[in-house]
Amino acid sequence: MLEIQHLSKNFKGLRAVNEVSFSIHDREIFGLIGPNGSGKTTIFNLVSGIYAPTKGSIRFQGRDITGLQPNFICREGVGRTFQITKPFLKLTVLENVVIGALNRTPSVRRAEEKAREILAELDLAEKASVQGKFLSVPERKRLELARALATEPKLLLLDEVMAGLNPVELNEIIEILRRIAGKGISIFIVEHIMHAIMTISHRLMVLHHGEMIAIGTPKEITNNEKVIEAYLGEEYSLA
Repeated sequence: MLEIQHLSKNFKGLRAVNEVSFSIHDREIFGLIGPNGSGKTTIFNLVSGIYAPTKGSIRFQGRDITGLQPNFICREGVGRTFQITKPFLKLTVLENVVIGALNRTPSVRRAEEKAREILAELDLAEKASVQGKFLSVPERKRLELARALATEPKLLLLDEVMAGLNPVELNEIIEILRRIAGKGISIFIVEHIMHAIMTISHRLMVLHHGEMIAIGTPKEITNNEKVIEAYLGEEYSLA
C-alpha cells in the first residue's frame, strides 16, 4: 500500500527525519509512536504532501507520489486528519463532510448522500444540522475523521485522533477504526495513548530523534530495550 525508502527532511540544517524506511500493507493498522519532537507529524506531512522530502521516495500503490501537492495525493487515495481539529465553525456538521465528499464527485446531491452515510457510521447523524463551533472535543474528533473518510481514502493517516477522549470514548473509536480497516482501508496512526495504540495496531514503528529505532508487533515493541529506554519506560515491558 505505502512504501517509504530513505526518507529524510531537513529544516535549516536541522534533520527532523533521517533515513527512515518502512512499508504499510493492505488493510493494515500501522502505528507510529515516539517522544514529542521525534518526527512523527513530519512524516505525516511528508506522506500527505504538506512538505517535500529532502531525500528519499514515497510510493503509494506502486506510484511515486514524492513531492506531489496535497490535493493530488488526496485524489490518489491518501486521507488525513490533524492533531488540532479545525472544522469550519460556521458550517453545519453535514456541510463540513460534504466538502470532503466533493473531492470525489461534482454532484452536491451525491456528496450529501455520502456525507449522511458517514455521519451515521460515526454516530454523528443527530448532529448533522449543528454548526461546527458547538461540537464537543470528542465530536470534533469524529467530524475530523468523517471529513477524511468522505474523500474515500485507501490509506488513512490519523494524527492523535484519540487524544482527549475518556475510556468509554476510546473504546468506541477503537471499534470504529477496526470497522474502517475491515472495509479495506489501511490506517497509519500516530498516538500517545499506549494502551489504545498497542491494542489496535498490527505493527508499530518507533521514532527517536528523527530515526527509526524499532519496528514490529506490539509485543516485540514493548519488549525492545531501545524503545523502553527511549520512550516507554520499564512499566510497559512485557517480559
